[in-house]
Amino acid sequence: MSAASAATQRSRRFIIIGAGFSGIGMAIRLRQSGIDDFIILERAGAAGGTWRDNSYPGCACDVQSSLYSFSFAPNPDWSQSYATQPEIWAYLERCVAEYDIGRHIELGQDVTAATWSDAAQRWTVATASDVWTSQMLVMASGPLSEPAIPSIPGLESFRGPVFHSARWDHTLNLTGQRVAVVGTGASAIQFVPKLQPRVAHLDLYQRTPAWILPRWDRAVPAWRKSMYRRLPVMQRLQRGALFAVRELLHFPFRHPGAAVVVESAARRHMQSQVADASLRARLTPSYRIGCKRILVSDDYYPAVTAPNVSLVTDAIATVTATGITTATGEERAVDLMILGTGFRPTDPPLAPRIFGRNNVSLAECWSGSPAAYMSTTVAGFPNFFMLLGPNTGVGHTSVVLLAEAQIEHVLALSRALNRQGAAAVEPSVAAQRQYISWIDRRLATTVWNRGGCSSWYLDRTGRNSTLWPDGIGAFRRRVLEPQLADYVFTPRAAT
Repeated sequence: MSAASAATQRSRRFIIIGAGFSGIGMAIRLRQSGIDDFIILERAGAAGGTWRDNSYPGCACDVQSSLYSFSFAPNPDWSQSYATQPEIWAYLERCVAEYDIGRHIELGQDVTAATWSDAAQRWTVATASDVWTSQMLVMASGPLSEPAIPSIPGLESFRGPVFHSARWDHTLNLTGQRVAVVGTGASAIQFVPKLQPRVAHLDLYQRTPAWILPRWDRAVPAWRKSMYRRLPVMQRLQRGALFAVRELLHFPFRHPGAAVVVESAARRHMQSQVADASLRARLTPSYRIGCKRILVSDDYYPAVTAPNVSLVTDAIATVTATGITTATGEERAVDLMILGTGFRPTDPPLAPRIFGRNNVSLAECWSGSPAAYMSTTVAGFPNFFMLLGPNTGVGHTSVVLLAEAQIEHVLALSRALNRQGAAAVEPSVAAQRQYISWIDRRLATTVWNRGGCSSWYLDRTGRNSTLWPDGIGAFRRRVLEPQLADYVFTPRAAT
Protein backbone atom coordinates (compact mmCIF):
# COMPACT_ATOMS: atom_id res chain seq x y z
CA MET A 1 0.00 0.00 0.00
CA SER A 2 1.26 3.45 -0.83
CA ALA A 3 0.59 6.98 0.25
CA ALA A 4 -0.62 9.27 -2.54
CA SER A 5 2.05 11.52 -4.03
CA ALA A 6 2.27 14.21 -6.67
CA ALA A 7 3.66 11.66 -9.11
CA THR A 8 0.63 9.37 -8.79
CA GLN A 9 -1.47 8.96 -11.93
CA ARG A 10 -4.81 10.51 -10.99
CA SER A 11 -7.03 8.96 -13.65
CA ARG A 12 -8.46 5.45 -13.36
CA ARG A 13 -11.19 3.43 -15.02
CA PHE A 14 -12.58 2.43 -11.61
CA ILE A 15 -12.42 4.22 -8.28
CA ILE A 16 -13.53 2.16 -5.27
CA ILE A 17 -14.29 3.99 -2.03
CA GLY A 18 -13.49 1.80 0.96
CA ALA A 19 -11.14 -1.13 1.58
CA GLY A 20 -13.45 -3.29 3.66
CA PHE A 21 -14.94 -6.65 2.70
CA SER A 22 -16.89 -5.46 -0.33
CA GLY A 23 -14.19 -3.07 -1.61
CA ILE A 24 -11.51 -5.77 -1.41
CA GLY A 25 -13.85 -8.25 -3.09
CA MET A 26 -14.55 -5.77 -5.90
CA ALA A 27 -10.83 -5.22 -6.42
CA ILE A 28 -10.05 -8.93 -6.54
CA ARG A 29 -12.77 -9.64 -9.08
CA LEU A 30 -11.61 -6.71 -11.24
CA ARG A 31 -8.12 -8.20 -11.35
CA GLN A 32 -9.50 -11.67 -12.05
CA SER A 33 -11.48 -10.13 -14.93
CA GLY A 34 -8.34 -8.66 -16.43
CA ILE A 35 -8.95 -5.09 -15.22
CA ASP A 36 -5.97 -3.53 -13.49
CA ASP A 37 -6.89 0.12 -14.00
CA PHE A 38 -8.46 0.91 -10.62
CA ILE A 39 -7.71 2.49 -7.26
CA ILE A 40 -9.18 2.02 -3.78
CA LEU A 41 -9.46 5.16 -1.69
CA GLU A 42 -9.39 4.24 2.01
CA ARG A 43 -9.77 6.90 4.69
CA ALA A 44 -8.05 4.89 7.44
CA GLY A 45 -4.44 3.81 7.79
CA ALA A 46 -5.11 0.15 6.94
CA ALA A 47 -7.53 -2.02 5.01
CA GLY A 48 -10.20 -4.05 6.78
CA GLY A 49 -13.26 -1.85 7.18
CA THR A 50 -15.53 -2.75 10.07
CA TRP A 51 -13.21 -5.62 11.04
CA ARG A 52 -10.36 -3.15 11.44
CA ASP A 53 -12.43 -0.62 13.38
CA ASN A 54 -14.31 -2.90 15.75
CA SER A 55 -11.56 -4.28 17.97
CA TYR A 56 -13.51 -4.38 21.22
CA PRO A 57 -13.00 -7.40 23.53
CA GLY A 58 -14.97 -10.42 22.33
CA CYS A 59 -15.66 -9.00 18.86
CA ALA A 60 -16.63 -11.85 16.52
CA CYS A 61 -18.92 -12.63 13.62
CA ASP A 62 -22.37 -14.10 14.23
CA VAL A 63 -22.29 -16.06 10.96
CA GLN A 64 -20.13 -19.17 10.63
CA SER A 65 -16.64 -18.41 9.33
CA SER A 66 -16.71 -20.62 6.26
CA LEU A 67 -19.78 -18.74 5.00
CA TYR A 68 -18.57 -15.31 6.07
CA SER A 69 -15.71 -15.30 3.57
CA PHE A 70 -15.22 -14.94 -0.18
CA SER A 71 -16.34 -17.91 -2.27
CA PHE A 72 -13.19 -17.46 -4.39
CA ALA A 73 -10.86 -17.28 -1.35
CA PRO A 74 -11.75 -20.06 1.11
CA ASN A 75 -9.79 -20.27 4.35
CA PRO A 76 -9.26 -23.82 5.67
CA ASP A 77 -7.67 -22.60 8.90
CA TRP A 78 -10.48 -20.87 10.79
CA SER A 79 -9.93 -21.67 14.46
CA GLN A 80 -13.60 -21.40 15.53
CA SER A 81 -17.01 -21.98 14.01
CA TYR A 82 -17.51 -18.23 14.41
CA ALA A 83 -14.33 -16.30 13.68
CA THR A 84 -13.13 -13.53 15.97
CA GLN A 85 -12.26 -10.02 14.81
CA PRO A 86 -8.47 -10.55 14.73
CA GLU A 87 -8.90 -13.64 12.51
CA ILE A 88 -11.29 -11.94 10.10
CA TRP A 89 -9.07 -8.88 9.82
CA ALA A 90 -6.05 -11.12 9.22
CA TYR A 91 -8.03 -12.98 6.54
CA LEU A 92 -8.80 -9.72 4.71
CA GLU A 93 -5.17 -8.60 4.92
CA ARG A 94 -4.10 -11.98 3.55
CA CYS A 95 -6.54 -11.57 0.63
CA VAL A 96 -5.04 -8.15 -0.10
CA ALA A 97 -1.55 -9.67 -0.18
CA GLU A 98 -2.33 -12.88 -2.07
CA TYR A 99 -4.32 -11.15 -4.81
CA ASP A 100 -1.84 -8.25 -5.09
CA ILE A 101 -4.40 -5.61 -4.18
CA GLY A 102 -2.16 -3.57 -1.89
CA ARG A 103 -0.56 -1.58 -4.71
CA HIS A 104 -4.04 -0.35 -5.66
CA ILE A 105 -4.90 1.00 -2.19
CA GLU A 106 -4.34 4.64 -1.29
CA LEU A 107 -4.55 5.08 2.48
CA GLY A 108 -5.53 8.22 4.39
CA GLN A 109 -7.85 9.27 1.54
CA ASP A 110 -11.11 10.50 3.10
CA VAL A 111 -13.43 11.37 0.22
CA THR A 112 -14.80 14.90 0.56
CA ALA A 113 -16.76 15.00 -2.71
CA ALA A 114 -17.44 12.89 -5.79
CA THR A 115 -19.07 14.68 -8.73
CA TRP A 116 -20.33 13.40 -12.07
CA SER A 117 -19.79 15.51 -15.18
CA ASP A 118 -22.09 14.95 -18.16
CA ALA A 119 -19.70 16.96 -20.32
CA ALA A 120 -16.63 14.92 -19.44
CA GLN A 121 -18.65 11.72 -18.88
CA ARG A 122 -16.49 11.01 -15.85
CA TRP A 123 -16.44 11.20 -12.07
CA THR A 124 -14.17 13.60 -10.21
CA VAL A 125 -13.35 12.39 -6.71
CA ALA A 126 -11.73 14.76 -4.23
CA THR A 127 -10.04 13.86 -0.96
CA ALA A 128 -8.39 16.16 1.55
CA SER A 129 -5.09 15.90 -0.35
CA ASP A 130 -5.81 14.70 -3.90
CA VAL A 131 -8.18 14.78 -6.85
CA TRP A 132 -8.92 11.72 -8.99
CA THR A 133 -11.07 11.08 -12.05
CA SER A 134 -12.65 7.85 -13.23
CA GLN A 135 -15.19 6.40 -15.59
CA MET A 136 -16.76 4.20 -12.88
CA LEU A 137 -17.31 4.91 -9.19
CA VAL A 138 -17.98 2.13 -6.67
CA MET A 139 -19.09 3.08 -3.15
CA ALA A 140 -17.97 0.25 -0.86
CA SER A 141 -17.92 2.14 2.42
CA GLY A 142 -20.33 -0.31 4.04
CA PRO A 143 -23.43 0.21 6.18
CA LEU A 144 -21.59 -0.05 9.54
CA SER A 145 -18.83 2.48 9.07
CA GLU A 146 -19.98 5.46 11.12
CA PRO A 147 -20.72 5.00 14.86
CA ALA A 148 -24.02 6.37 16.14
CA ILE A 149 -23.39 8.69 19.09
CA PRO A 150 -26.57 9.17 21.13
CA SER A 151 -27.84 12.63 22.00
CA ILE A 152 -27.72 12.34 25.79
CA PRO A 153 -27.99 15.61 27.73
CA GLY A 154 -24.75 16.42 29.52
CA LEU A 155 -22.66 13.76 27.79
CA GLU A 156 -19.92 16.27 27.05
CA SER A 157 -19.71 17.23 30.72
CA PHE A 158 -18.60 13.80 31.95
CA ARG A 159 -15.06 14.04 33.32
CA GLY A 160 -14.12 10.40 32.74
CA PRO A 161 -13.30 8.64 29.47
CA VAL A 162 -16.16 8.12 26.99
CA PHE A 163 -15.82 6.08 23.81
CA HIS A 164 -17.93 4.14 21.31
CA SER A 165 -17.38 0.39 21.08
CA ALA A 166 -16.32 0.81 17.43
CA ARG A 167 -13.55 3.16 18.58
CA TRP A 168 -12.35 1.13 21.57
CA ASP A 169 -9.70 2.82 23.70
CA HIS A 170 -7.16 0.06 24.33
CA THR A 171 -4.92 2.40 26.32
CA LEU A 172 -7.33 2.34 29.28
CA ASN A 173 -7.05 -0.21 32.05
CA LEU A 174 -10.62 -1.14 32.95
CA THR A 175 -9.67 -3.46 35.80
CA GLY A 176 -11.34 -2.38 39.03
CA GLN A 177 -13.24 0.46 37.36
CA ARG A 178 -16.91 1.41 37.67
CA VAL A 179 -18.18 1.19 34.11
CA ALA A 180 -21.42 2.31 32.47
CA VAL A 181 -22.36 0.58 29.22
CA VAL A 182 -25.08 2.31 27.22
CA GLY A 183 -26.81 -0.06 24.82
CA THR A 184 -27.47 -3.79 24.72
CA GLY A 185 -27.14 -4.58 21.02
CA ALA A 186 -24.90 -6.87 19.01
CA SER A 187 -21.63 -5.30 20.19
CA ALA A 188 -22.53 -5.03 23.87
CA ILE A 189 -23.53 -8.66 24.20
CA GLN A 190 -20.04 -9.58 23.04
CA PHE A 191 -17.92 -7.19 25.12
CA VAL A 192 -19.98 -7.15 28.35
CA PRO A 193 -19.06 -10.78 29.22
CA LYS A 194 -15.38 -9.92 28.67
CA LEU A 195 -15.55 -6.82 30.89
CA GLN A 196 -17.65 -8.26 33.71
CA PRO A 197 -14.90 -10.33 35.40
CA ARG A 198 -12.46 -7.39 35.29
CA VAL A 199 -14.46 -4.39 36.46
CA ALA A 200 -15.47 -3.44 39.99
CA HIS A 201 -19.03 -2.78 38.85
CA LEU A 202 -20.86 -2.53 35.54
CA ASP A 203 -24.08 -0.60 35.01
CA LEU A 204 -25.77 -1.90 31.87
CA TYR A 205 -28.28 0.59 30.46
CA GLN A 206 -30.92 -1.25 28.46
CA ARG A 207 -33.54 0.66 26.49
CA THR A 208 -35.07 -2.36 24.75
CA PRO A 209 -34.20 -6.01 25.45
CA ALA A 210 -33.07 -8.27 22.62
CA TRP A 211 -34.06 -11.77 21.65
CA ILE A 212 -30.97 -13.95 22.15
CA LEU A 213 -30.34 -17.47 20.85
CA PRO A 214 -27.48 -19.80 21.86
CA ARG A 215 -24.29 -19.44 19.84
CA TRP A 216 -22.95 -22.99 20.11
CA ASP A 217 -19.48 -21.91 19.05
CA ARG A 218 -16.73 -24.51 19.07
CA ALA A 219 -13.15 -24.95 17.99
CA VAL A 220 -12.49 -26.40 14.53
CA PRO A 221 -10.50 -29.61 15.05
CA ALA A 222 -7.11 -30.03 13.43
CA TRP A 223 -8.24 -33.01 11.36
CA ARG A 224 -10.99 -30.90 9.75
CA LYS A 225 -8.56 -28.11 8.84
CA SER A 226 -6.20 -30.67 7.35
CA MET A 227 -9.04 -32.19 5.32
CA TYR A 228 -10.05 -28.78 3.98
CA ARG A 229 -6.46 -28.06 2.93
CA ARG A 230 -6.07 -31.41 1.16
CA LEU A 231 -9.60 -31.62 -0.22
CA PRO A 232 -10.96 -28.10 -0.85
CA VAL A 233 -14.13 -29.63 -2.26
CA MET A 234 -15.07 -30.72 1.26
CA GLN A 235 -15.04 -27.14 2.50
CA ARG A 236 -17.13 -26.08 -0.50
CA LEU A 237 -19.66 -28.79 0.38
CA GLN A 238 -19.71 -27.66 4.00
CA ARG A 239 -20.22 -24.06 2.88
CA GLY A 240 -23.11 -25.15 0.65
CA ALA A 241 -24.74 -27.05 3.51
CA LEU A 242 -24.40 -24.04 5.80
CA PHE A 243 -25.91 -21.82 3.13
CA ALA A 244 -28.93 -24.14 2.81
CA VAL A 245 -29.50 -24.33 6.58
CA ARG A 246 -29.21 -20.58 7.07
CA GLU A 247 -31.60 -19.95 4.17
CA LEU A 248 -34.23 -21.80 6.21
CA LEU A 249 -33.69 -19.31 9.04
CA HIS A 250 -35.31 -16.69 6.82
CA PHE A 251 -38.67 -18.48 7.11
CA PRO A 252 -39.71 -17.13 10.55
CA PHE A 253 -39.31 -13.53 9.41
CA ARG A 254 -42.16 -13.98 6.96
CA HIS A 255 -44.36 -16.41 8.92
CA PRO A 256 -45.58 -15.49 12.43
CA GLY A 257 -46.30 -19.13 13.32
CA ALA A 258 -42.68 -20.06 12.75
CA ALA A 259 -41.54 -16.99 14.69
CA VAL A 260 -43.37 -18.26 17.78
CA VAL A 261 -41.33 -21.48 17.63
CA VAL A 262 -38.08 -19.51 17.52
CA GLU A 263 -39.26 -17.31 20.38
CA SER A 264 -39.85 -20.42 22.47
CA ALA A 265 -36.27 -21.51 21.85
CA ALA A 266 -35.01 -18.07 22.92
CA ARG A 267 -37.14 -18.17 26.09
CA ARG A 268 -35.77 -21.60 27.00
CA HIS A 269 -32.23 -20.32 26.46
CA MET A 270 -32.89 -17.41 28.84
CA GLN A 271 -34.59 -19.62 31.45
CA SER A 272 -31.63 -22.00 31.47
CA GLN A 273 -29.25 -19.14 32.31
CA VAL A 274 -31.32 -16.60 34.29
CA ALA A 275 -32.88 -18.01 37.46
CA ASP A 276 -34.37 -14.75 38.75
CA ALA A 277 -37.91 -14.38 37.38
CA SER A 278 -37.98 -10.59 37.82
CA LEU A 279 -34.71 -10.22 35.91
CA ARG A 280 -36.02 -12.51 33.17
CA ALA A 281 -39.08 -10.27 32.86
CA ARG A 282 -36.87 -7.23 32.27
CA LEU A 283 -34.77 -9.16 29.74
CA THR A 284 -37.79 -10.43 27.77
CA PRO A 285 -38.76 -8.38 24.68
CA SER A 286 -42.36 -7.33 24.13
CA TYR A 287 -42.04 -7.43 20.35
CA ARG A 288 -42.03 -10.33 17.90
CA ILE A 289 -38.67 -12.03 17.44
CA GLY A 290 -36.80 -10.73 14.40
CA CYS A 291 -38.33 -7.24 14.54
CA LYS A 292 -34.94 -6.15 15.87
CA ARG A 293 -31.73 -7.98 15.09
CA ILE A 294 -31.63 -11.45 16.70
CA LEU A 295 -28.47 -11.87 18.75
CA VAL A 296 -26.49 -15.01 19.52
CA SER A 297 -24.55 -15.55 22.73
CA ASP A 298 -23.76 -18.24 25.28
CA ASP A 299 -22.23 -15.95 27.90
CA TYR A 300 -24.24 -12.70 27.92
CA TYR A 301 -26.95 -13.82 30.32
CA PRO A 302 -24.45 -15.28 32.84
CA ALA A 303 -22.61 -11.93 32.76
CA VAL A 304 -25.82 -9.96 33.37
CA THR A 305 -26.67 -12.14 36.37
CA ALA A 306 -23.24 -11.61 37.98
CA PRO A 307 -23.30 -9.78 41.34
CA ASN A 308 -21.18 -6.89 40.02
CA VAL A 309 -23.60 -6.11 37.16
CA SER A 310 -26.72 -3.96 37.44
CA LEU A 311 -29.26 -3.99 34.60
CA VAL A 312 -30.67 -0.45 34.47
CA THR A 313 -33.91 -0.18 32.50
CA ASP A 314 -34.83 3.35 33.60
CA ALA A 315 -34.23 5.94 30.88
CA ILE A 316 -31.14 8.12 31.08
CA ALA A 317 -32.14 11.68 31.99
CA THR A 318 -28.73 13.30 31.99
CA VAL A 319 -25.02 12.68 32.30
CA THR A 320 -23.18 14.57 35.03
CA ALA A 321 -19.48 15.15 35.62
CA THR A 322 -19.28 11.96 37.69
CA GLY A 323 -22.00 9.66 36.44
CA ILE A 324 -25.52 9.19 35.13
CA THR A 325 -28.89 10.32 36.44
CA THR A 326 -31.91 8.27 35.37
CA ALA A 327 -35.48 9.46 34.78
CA THR A 328 -36.38 8.34 38.32
CA GLY A 329 -33.83 10.77 39.74
CA GLU A 330 -31.36 8.08 40.80
CA GLU A 331 -27.70 9.09 40.42
CA ARG A 332 -25.18 6.36 39.61
CA ALA A 333 -21.49 7.23 39.82
CA VAL A 334 -19.11 5.70 37.27
CA ASP A 335 -15.49 6.08 36.22
CA LEU A 336 -15.97 5.66 32.47
CA MET A 337 -18.69 5.22 29.85
CA ILE A 338 -18.82 2.90 26.84
CA LEU A 339 -21.38 3.58 24.11
CA GLY A 340 -22.61 0.34 22.54
CA THR A 341 -25.11 2.27 20.46
CA GLY A 342 -24.42 0.81 17.05
CA PHE A 343 -24.53 2.55 13.67
CA ARG A 344 -26.92 4.41 11.35
CA PRO A 345 -27.04 2.47 8.07
CA THR A 346 -29.98 4.58 6.86
CA ASP A 347 -27.79 7.72 6.93
CA PRO A 348 -24.69 6.83 4.88
CA PRO A 349 -22.04 9.44 5.69
CA LEU A 350 -20.96 9.65 2.04
CA ALA A 351 -24.47 10.35 0.71
CA PRO A 352 -24.20 14.16 1.03
CA ARG A 353 -20.82 14.05 -0.76
CA ILE A 354 -21.83 12.09 -3.89
CA PHE A 355 -23.20 14.41 -6.61
CA GLY A 356 -24.86 12.99 -9.69
CA ARG A 357 -26.41 14.66 -12.69
CA ASN A 358 -27.36 18.33 -12.21
CA ASN A 359 -25.21 18.42 -9.06
CA VAL A 360 -27.85 16.64 -6.99
CA SER A 361 -26.41 14.73 -4.03
CA LEU A 362 -27.43 11.23 -3.02
CA ALA A 363 -28.75 12.64 0.25
CA GLU A 364 -30.95 15.12 -1.65
CA CYS A 365 -32.10 12.40 -4.03
CA TRP A 366 -33.05 10.08 -1.19
CA SER A 367 -34.64 12.66 1.13
CA GLY A 368 -33.99 10.50 4.17
CA SER A 369 -34.89 7.14 2.60
CA PRO A 370 -32.04 5.40 0.69
CA ALA A 371 -33.17 3.51 -2.40
CA ALA A 372 -31.44 1.92 -5.37
CA TYR A 373 -32.28 -0.32 -8.31
CA MET A 374 -31.18 -3.86 -7.48
CA SER A 375 -29.73 -2.21 -4.36
CA THR A 376 -26.75 -1.29 -6.55
CA THR A 377 -27.43 1.58 -8.99
CA VAL A 378 -29.34 4.87 -8.83
CA ALA A 379 -31.12 6.80 -11.59
CA GLY A 380 -29.43 10.15 -12.13
CA PHE A 381 -26.04 8.81 -11.02
CA PRO A 382 -24.36 7.39 -14.15
CA ASN A 383 -21.63 4.78 -13.72
CA PHE A 384 -22.21 4.78 -9.97
CA PHE A 385 -22.48 1.53 -8.02
CA MET A 386 -23.07 0.73 -4.36
CA LEU A 387 -22.03 -2.47 -2.63
CA LEU A 388 -24.09 -3.40 0.43
CA GLY A 389 -26.23 -0.34 -0.17
CA PRO A 390 -29.99 0.07 0.42
CA ASN A 391 -31.99 -3.08 1.21
CA THR A 392 -29.03 -5.44 1.38
CA GLY A 393 -29.20 -6.15 5.10
CA VAL A 394 -29.91 -9.73 6.14
CA GLY A 395 -30.72 -11.14 9.54
CA HIS A 396 -30.14 -14.80 8.83
CA THR A 397 -26.97 -15.28 6.81
CA SER A 398 -23.79 -13.76 5.38
CA VAL A 399 -23.84 -10.35 3.69
CA VAL A 400 -20.72 -11.40 1.77
CA LEU A 401 -23.02 -13.48 -0.44
CA LEU A 402 -24.98 -10.36 -1.37
CA ALA A 403 -21.84 -8.31 -2.00
CA GLU A 404 -20.47 -10.96 -4.36
CA ALA A 405 -23.69 -10.89 -6.41
CA GLN A 406 -23.50 -7.10 -6.63
CA ILE A 407 -19.85 -7.25 -7.70
CA GLU A 408 -20.79 -9.54 -10.59
CA HIS A 409 -23.61 -7.14 -11.47
CA VAL A 410 -21.09 -4.27 -11.72
CA LEU A 411 -18.72 -6.34 -13.85
CA ALA A 412 -21.55 -7.35 -16.20
CA LEU A 413 -22.58 -3.72 -16.69
CA SER A 414 -18.97 -2.78 -17.37
CA ARG A 415 -18.79 -5.42 -20.09
CA ALA A 416 -22.10 -4.20 -21.54
CA LEU A 417 -20.71 -0.66 -21.71
CA ASN A 418 -17.75 -1.90 -23.73
CA ARG A 419 -19.90 -3.99 -26.06
CA GLN A 420 -22.20 -1.07 -26.81
CA GLY A 421 -19.41 1.49 -27.03
CA ALA A 422 -21.32 3.59 -24.51
CA ALA A 423 -19.90 6.10 -22.04
CA ALA A 424 -22.29 5.65 -19.14
CA VAL A 425 -25.04 3.46 -17.73
CA GLU A 426 -27.74 4.01 -15.12
CA PRO A 427 -31.11 2.44 -14.33
CA SER A 428 -34.23 3.93 -15.86
CA VAL A 429 -36.47 5.85 -13.50
CA ALA A 430 -39.32 3.45 -14.26
CA ALA A 431 -37.26 0.33 -13.52
CA GLN A 432 -35.97 1.78 -10.28
CA ARG A 433 -39.43 2.85 -9.16
CA GLN A 434 -40.85 -0.58 -9.96
CA TYR A 435 -38.07 -2.37 -8.08
CA ILE A 436 -38.43 -0.22 -4.96
CA SER A 437 -42.20 -0.67 -5.02
CA TRP A 438 -41.70 -4.45 -5.14
CA ILE A 439 -39.23 -4.26 -2.20
CA ASP A 440 -41.70 -2.24 -0.14
CA ARG A 441 -44.58 -4.65 -0.87
CA ARG A 442 -42.47 -7.67 0.09
CA LEU A 443 -41.36 -6.03 3.33
CA ALA A 444 -44.83 -4.80 4.30
CA THR A 445 -45.97 -8.11 5.84
CA THR A 446 -42.66 -9.14 7.42
CA VAL A 447 -41.84 -9.13 11.11
CA TRP A 448 -39.28 -6.39 10.44
CA ASN A 449 -42.09 -4.00 9.54
CA ARG A 450 -44.94 -5.38 11.64
CA GLY A 451 -43.22 -6.93 14.65
CA GLY A 452 -44.12 -4.21 17.13
CA CYS A 453 -40.76 -2.52 17.61
CA SER A 454 -38.81 0.54 16.54
CA SER A 455 -35.55 -0.56 14.97
CA TRP A 456 -32.59 0.84 13.06
CA TYR A 457 -33.95 -1.00 10.03
CA LEU A 458 -36.43 1.86 9.56
CA ASP A 459 -35.22 5.20 8.23
CA ARG A 460 -36.36 8.70 9.15
CA THR A 461 -39.43 8.37 6.92
CA GLY A 462 -40.49 5.12 8.59
CA ARG A 463 -39.59 3.06 5.54
CA ASN A 464 -37.51 -0.11 5.81
CA SER A 465 -34.61 0.86 3.55
CA THR A 466 -32.15 -1.50 5.22
CA LEU A 467 -33.24 -5.11 4.75
CA TRP A 468 -33.63 -7.49 1.84
CA PRO A 469 -37.10 -9.08 2.07
CA ASP A 470 -36.33 -12.63 0.87
CA GLY A 471 -33.70 -15.35 0.95
CA ILE A 472 -30.22 -14.82 -0.45
CA GLY A 473 -30.91 -17.19 -3.32
CA ALA A 474 -33.64 -14.84 -4.52
CA PHE A 475 -31.27 -11.86 -4.30
CA ARG A 476 -28.58 -13.61 -6.28
CA ARG A 477 -31.02 -14.71 -8.99
CA ARG A 478 -32.19 -11.12 -9.44
CA VAL A 479 -28.86 -9.33 -9.16
CA LEU A 480 -26.14 -11.55 -10.63
CA GLU A 481 -27.13 -10.91 -14.25
CA PRO A 482 -28.47 -7.39 -14.91
CA GLN A 483 -31.53 -6.92 -17.08
CA LEU A 484 -30.03 -4.55 -19.64
CA ALA A 485 -33.47 -3.42 -20.81
CA ASP A 486 -33.88 -1.74 -17.41
CA TYR A 487 -30.80 0.41 -17.99
CA VAL A 488 -30.20 3.57 -19.98
CA PHE A 489 -26.91 3.65 -21.89
CA THR A 490 -25.45 7.06 -22.78
CA PRO A 491 -23.41 7.22 -26.02
CA ARG A 492 -19.89 8.56 -25.92
CA ALA A 493 -19.62 12.25 -26.58
CA ALA A 494 -18.49 13.19 -30.08
CA THR A 495 -14.83 14.19 -30.25
